[in-house]
Amino acid sequence: MENVREVKIAVIGGGPAGMSAALAAYENGVAAKDILIIEREESLGGILKQCIHSGFGLHRFKEELTGPEYAHRYVEMVKEAKIPYLCNAMVLELNGGDGKEKKTIKATSSVEGIITVKADAVILAMGCRERPRGALTIAGERPAGIYTAGTAQKYVNIMGYMPGKKVVILGSGDIGLIMARRMTLEGAQVLQICEIAPKISGLARNVQQCVSDFGIPLRLSCTVVKVHGRERVEGVTIADVDEDFNPKPGTERYLACDTLLLSCGLIPENDLSRAAGIDIDPRTNGAVCSEEDDQTSIPGIFACGNVRKVFDLVDNVSKDAVVAGTAAAEYVRG
Repeated sequence: MENVREVKIAVIGGGPAGMSAALAAYENGVAAKDILIIEREESLGGILKQCIHSGFGLHRFKEELTGPEYAHRYVEMVKEAKIPYLCNAMVLELNGGDGKEKKTIKATSSVEGIITVKADAVILAMGCRERPRGALTIAGERPAGIYTAGTAQKYVNIMGYMPGKKVVILGSGDIGLIMARRMTLEGAQVLQICEIAPKISGLARNVQQCVSDFGIPLRLSCTVVKVHGRERVEGVTIADVDEDFNPKPGTERYLACDTLLLSCGLIPENDLSRAAGIDIDPRTNGAVCSEEDDQTSIPGIFACGNVRKVFDLVDNVSKDAVVAGTAAAEYVRG
């Protein structure tokens, strides 16, 4: 028998954006039973569960929280409102329909099997992902020891594994800066942070607290040009770059290391959006949305948080999601 659920608003993603949007819809008149949050991981909270450092919530809650604390506040609010949520469920397909007809979501759940969710409105809150090594065209083999900074963060903070002992970090994104400190605190040696641009991409506070305070070398206009090692990373070659980001001959330097962390930017997680036919902004790689209500090119589908564009602060992700949740509530009221 087909497993079909009908709701007024389906929220894809149970991180800070998804929970904030669902709560906003609830607070604007949509009954809790008519909302469903769909989350692919085993619990709500999104990426914040592994962000154990402080610096969250200063705008939203007027106090400094760690990532898990910030997420917990929202999880408790969702539970208090009795908004249904389905975890361990991966959305496979989104059909936006035509006009006011129901949107259809196909998902697979480890508990319930294949599920069809029919909703009057859908809120996309899938967040973003890190730019992988394959997009960076670095020469060399594909040995063990190359991780995105977020993957390394999950290994250390959630799973209790150390990715390596001698580390080079490519890119000065916030996750990379934070992981420079985290790896140092766990006993690893961070040999170098290389940033290809002439300026740092992360927040100034992270540069100070995570890099300068620990004496970690950071070099601008510098990149990794080759990875050495076949089974495991044995070292990398770094080089300075010119104004066109091309390596300067004669500036190459070899660093012996066992780990390379990539912190080279974040990309909105929009594979599902593209497959549904939603227009994507080539500048942000996020869905094209109305500035007034976060509605996408398909009526009744809204996008918020890092799936729309990458935000610096999670507080602003939550704020943006309120706009989408409020607009979705208005949409389903007709």
